[in-house]
Amino acid sequence: MNKRVKRLLGRALAVVLMGAVLSGCGATTNNGNADGAVETDKIEIGMCFDSFVIERWQRDRDVFVSSAKELGAEVNIQNANGDVEQQKQQIDYFIKKDVDVIVIICIDPEELVDSIKKAHDAGIKVIAYDRPIPNAGVDLYVSFDNEKVGELMGEAMVKAGLAGGKVLMINGSPKDQNVPMVREGFMNVMRKNGVEILDEYYCDGWKAELASGYVYSYPELVKEADGIMCGNDDLASRVVFSLAEMRLAGKKLVCGQDADLEACQRIVEGTQIMTVYKPIEKLAQKAAEAAVALAEGKEIEDEGLSEMRDGSEKIPYLKIEPIGVTKDNIDEVIINSGFHLREDVYLNVKG
Repeated sequence: MNKRVKRLLGRALAVVLMGAVLSGCGATTNNGNADGAVETDKIEIGMCFDSFVIERWQRDRDVFVSSAKELGAEVNIQNANGDVEQQKQQIDYFIKKDVDVIVIICIDPEELVDSIKKAHDAGIKVIAYDRPIPNAGVDLYVSFDNEKVGELMGEAMVKAGLAGGKVLMINGSPKDQNVPMVREGFMNVMRKNGVEILDEYYCDGWKAELASGYVYSYPELVKEADGIMCGNDDLASRVVFSLAEMRLAGKKLVCGQDADLEACQRIVEGTQIMTVYKPIEKLAQKAAEAAVALAEGKEIEDEGLSEMRDGSEKIPYLKIEPIGVTKDNIDEVIINSGFHLREDVYLNVKG
């Protein structure tokens, strides 16, 4: 029996018993509740974020909460501030609160496997949000097509003249399971177009200062490279800043993902050639709908639903398609969709 159904039956029984006791005492009731209040039982969702340092996570939070509320669910948001021990404590907190579903933007997937088992043992469903948690048997992984993200990055750089050239790869956190998927998509395009990978670097914890530190530490490699692939726009922001100090901004092809406002500004200014727009509103809304469905014991019905291998087993994977954004389509994709305002994107461009 579904956990929430059990809880509802338990509360209904409690109300009936209370009504019987009060009836024997000559008390009056309203809708079976001694104090006249109507008993409600909202779906409770716990959502645990890595941190809000990356701009996009604030959008994910707001859309998820709004969508869940429209479906009659309450959301408890927790921020681990990049601390995996704190994230584990927050999951324990949700388990003690007996929430219906826990949604996790994980910091270190290996560290969370036992926590997810505890949640499952308590009858709580778990969704891995935009970062997979291998070998944990989560009830749903919802994200974008991350290999496609890498392909879009590579294709944009090739179109901008990288074919037959040289590139540096500054990837995200080695503990983020999306990073290898993005890398594979990018590498596939590089191999097909004869691009030499000069070096690869990984930024622990997605710390953007590590990206700029790399540029400063290896100036000769940076000068030799025709382009720099950055794992996201936050890393790209530090890379472009470092390039500007070396008087190389706009002379090296730089790409990222997430369509952060500053990245969109750099695209129209000419210091970043592309970003990958991931329709966060769609992702967060579908995740909220899936969380409510899981809480109600229903099947998730979505055309984007497939499967992915999670260690020795397969888990449901709700996949959203990303969109490559360059100077040519930024108005159509970013501004016309309302993701960013035109005056903000073109803030630093005269005319």
